Amino acid sequence: MPFVRIDALGAGPERLDALGRAVHQALQETIGIPADDHFQVLTGHDGVSGTLRYGGYLGVHRDEGIVYVSVTLRAGRPAGRKRALYRRIAELAHAYAGTEPRNVFVVLTENAPVDWSLGHGLAQYDPEPGARAGRPPHLTDTAGPSNSSGVSDGSPTRREPSGAP
Repeated sequence: MPFVRIDALGAGPERLDALGRAVHQALQETIGIPADDHFQVLTGHDGVSGTLRYGGYLGVHRDEGIVYVSVTLRAGRPAGRKRALYRRIAELAHAYAGTEPRNVFVVLTENAPVDWSLGHGLAQYDPEPGARAGRPPHLTDTAGPSNSSGVSDGSPTRREPSGAP
């Protein structure tokens, strides 16, 4: 479940879309994310009201074609896959958006499952004890209504939040 942020200097909607497609395809090909796992923020900077700074660090001669790609994802990918991802992003950014590979700056930030909430205020990858992933914590399957034999029928039970009457 990567979250991607792409910032590009002098990029309009078409270039931003091309860069977004390039990064998404690279993520699918190299680390196996699903096609619908597509969460991106694409921002163009015009150099006047917003800009990007860059230099020639490590002998890489960047210019006004600079693109910063920040990918936040769960920890655990091996170094070889990360290297393949960097290469593939640069290749596809060049093929789709005409961005020189030397201008593609990629940063991966890894985190833990509990660091993600994909909606409903839940940590879907690290649910609260007794809750199923994707379900609000006040609904559980652990103590549903029981039948005459005292066995739960499996339906969810509403649990009042602590401090509720």
